[in-house]
Amino acid sequence: MKKYFAEFLGTYGLVFAGTGAIIINQQTNGTITHVGIAITFGLIIMSMIYTIGDISGAHMNPAVSIAFAIAKRFPVKDLAPYIVSQVAGAVLASFTLKMLFPANEFLGATLPAGSDMQSFVLEFILTFFLMLVIINVATGSKEKGMFAGLAIGGTVGLEAMFAGPICGASMNPARSLAPAVISGHTAHLWIYLTATTLGAAAAVFAWKYLSAEK
Repeated sequence: MKKYFAEFLGTYGLVFAGTGAIIINQQTNGTITHVGIAITFGLIIMSMIYTIGDISGAHMNPAVSIAFAIAKRFPVKDLAPYIVSQVAGAVLASFTLKMLFPANEFLGATLPAGSDMQSFVLEFILTFFLMLVIINVATGSKEKGMFAGLAIGGTVGLEAMFAGPICGASMNPARSLAPAVISGHTAHLWIYLTATTLGAAAAVFAWKYLSAEK
């Protein structure tokens, strides 16, 4: 139960701070800026990894949990409770933001700027590289583990920085699901549920191939 609660809290924090930055940026005519939003996502991920990493592994992302299960680094029996906890935390965060900013239309939802296919491919590639970083720093030596938050948070910030304006740089089904459902803008949601999960899963096979020699 403690692990599930940690995932709930972590994902709440991620969606509250990350999509909160998007909403506040809109409400204040761009005070936070795009770069500020990307940094916010990177920093909240880093903070939460150091906060709940020892308790639950700090997945905060259904695609990451699924990928770890495929890699046999995570018990399949915990998969459903983890995903439920992550989605519940994300939805509650979007609901909180809806209460705080009732006039905001999208609540930080991820929406494609161009075609659906463009965003699908981008999300696949972004999540692929994010998962590759996660699985390498999370399954290495203790020293690697100490820098895990920095490496993973840095990757999220970097990818949000350059791809955010086009696809939203979700890399996380729960992060996209919550604002889409609470704001009622679910037309493009399938992109962010499928591309992210497939990208994370693909990274596992790349990691297995790369680490086979070891």
